[in-house]
Amino acid sequence: MLTRSTFCHWRTSLRTLTSSIQALSSPPRQYQQTQRHFLPVLRKMTTIPSTTPGTTLLRQPVKIACIQLASGADKTQNLSHAASKVREAAQTGAKIVVLPECFNSPYGCDFFPSYAEQLLPSPPTPEQSPSYHALAAMARDNNIYLVGGSIPELVPSDNKPTYYNTSLTFSLKGDLLATHRKVHLFDIDIPGGITFKESDVLSPGNSLTLVDLPEYGRIAVAICYDIRFPELAMIAARKGCFALIYPGAFNTTTGPLHWRLQGQARAMDNQIYVALCSPARDMSAGYHAWGHSLVVDPMAQVLVEADENETIVTADLDGASIEKARTGIPLRTQRRFDVYPDVSQEAQTGSKP
Repeated sequence: MLTRSTFCHWRTSLRTLTSSIQALSSPPRQYQQTQRHFLPVLRKMTTIPSTTPGTTLLRQPVKIACIQLASGADKTQNLSHAASKVREAAQTGAKIVVLPECFNSPYGCDFFPSYAEQLLPSPPTPEQSPSYHALAAMARDNNIYLVGGSIPELVPSDNKPTYYNTSLTFSLKGDLLATHRKVHLFDIDIPGGITFKESDVLSPGNSLTLVDLPEYGRIAVAICYDIRFPELAMIAARKGCFALIYPGAFNTTTGPLHWRLQGQARAMDNQIYVALCSPARDMSAGYHAWGHSLVVDPMAQVLVEADENETIVTADLDGASIEKARTGIPLRTQRRFDVYPDVSQEAQTGSKP
């Protein structure tokens, strides 16, 4: 139902846009003034469809699969094993398949440099990035959209090389759709629990990553610690995403505290689907992943959750559930941007570096 405030907002914006267009034939000085006002109005109006009642964010139902993969020290074996599990996931009918963070290597600062691969210029050669080509083949061979977990990325330099924690998303045909570099680095120190500092080796990315899947709609991809920063999720939701997808590797200290809670919180705040994909737990490794890959619905209900072992979890997503949540609890028409700012207005978004 169109509320009075929404109607007034549209009417005012349309009047401003109409007068701005008419002024385009004005002298240069007036045109410059018009342009300064026209562009912000146009940007504001383009965000309206993602939050307007009746909008369909997810065009048709889709099954998502999160592969809770067990990886070891052998990269070639890890890639082969991932390909087998992706094929298994595709056979369930999943059209969006997700791998975990650092799926091609052990997780840890000591491992990032030795497992890192050069991704730019894109596409890299098979020698520069065997993982890139393996992921492209997995997507193409199984006719799926593949969120390829993450891999350590190398950017060579004459002085000091730069490393990123990077996620690659591929199309049904195996084409690269998006690249996300982890924005928030995992630097924590919990007394009696765990100390970890990714920034000792890695550099952060600088943009939110939105990915358009033509048959279904738009998703956002971020990595692990990114989920603790709700601004990324809010921006993605207001830019029209139907799902937030986080390859991650919470540990046995933070996992039982916050893994499930963070997934439910991002779903509740934004009334869209959230998927978290973890590595399987390996107690013989130096880093003990929590596991518990899961999918949460727009009402913050956990649809499926793994234990700590290697497995594949799937869930069916549909647009009606998003619309039902947003109609019943209409946050989209109740936000007070006259009281606090809309963080999505000036957000830095991208897909490929």
